[in-house]
Amino acid sequence: MSVKLKKLSRQTIVITGASSGIGLVTARMAAKAGARLILAARSEDALRQLTSEIRQAGGQADYVVADVSKPEDVQRLAREAASRYGGYDTWINNAGVSIYGKLEQVPVEDMRRLFDVNFWGLVNGSLEAAKHLKGKGGAIINVGSILSEVTAILQTIYSASKHAVKGFTDGLRMELEMDEAPISVTLIQPAAIDTPYPLHAKNYMEREAQHAPPAYAPETVARAILYAAENPERDVVVGGGGRAFIGLNRWTPALLDQFMEKSFAKQEQADYARRPLQQNGLDRPVGQLEERGNYPGSTRETSYYTEAVTRGNTGLKAALLVGAGVAAAAWLSGKAKQNA
Repeated sequence: MSVKLKKLSRQTIVITGASSGIGLVTARMAAKAGARLILAARSEDALRQLTSEIRQAGGQADYVVADVSKPEDVQRLAREAASRYGGYDTWINNAGVSIYGKLEQVPVEDMRRLFDVNFWGLVNGSLEAAKHLKGKGGAIINVGSILSEVTAILQTIYSASKHAVKGFTDGLRMELEMDEAPISVTLIQPAAIDTPYPLHAKNYMEREAQHAPPAYAPETVARAILYAAENPERDVVVGGGGRAFIGLNRWTPALLDQFMEKSFAKQEQADYARRPLQQNGLDRPVGQLEERGNYPGSTRETSYYTEAVTRGNTGLKAALLVGAGVAAAAWLSGKAKQNA
């Protein structure tokens, strides 16, 4: 069955993790496009401010305080969307959090809590959305990561959760297609994105966490998400650098491992001490309407690779991918020799 998606201006969209970073930017962009929004997160003050901001600008938005790891909260979120707007057309599972540190340092209960949010929260949202959208059609958009296919050293549990997200999303898509349900299921795979993500993570390293280069602006992800809300897509990688890392993991995994061990682990750590351990988004709400984070370099405001993918320019896509792969392989080889 072919899937037909509405224009954003005719959609009601549910966004989880809307209080900061990618979710916040996506909400603001969707509101400007005329979409009606149901915003969800654990941080009520931030959600209230964002809803007021959108309404004052002439948009339509409501919010629901929800912890996506709790099925009852996700069910309530769906009910509120149905009661306020008569349902929804797109459900965006964006809520997530990370942990930095060696596996031996991280308590298993923290690992389980991370999976409760990143994986089970997404499962809860996807299954709830599928029940509603089977009858009317629409889109389920799951925010994974390039770490759905590559493992970042010192972020192993986060990477594992995003691997699980990809497996679940692919399986859900196939089952819905088998049932001829009119639902588009998309996996968004961002590279490093300059959001408060490192600052919200639970950090067991000695130094503050930060993104390793290259890092892209959250707007690059928001544009990909909203494109997928209007155009059925299987998956979208955001950032040519991330696409190159995925390719290198397939073609030269040993070389990528060496880079992770000798260079990437250092790049993930700032040159100043970490904040207190208890200040993290794993254990408590921390969203404060912050779009950007602490990335120390120059943020890439556009991903030409992703623009090529979403605009259907397959020739440009292939050229950019080959060029990025060759450049990344040469760069990784040089880094390996420097650290040998």
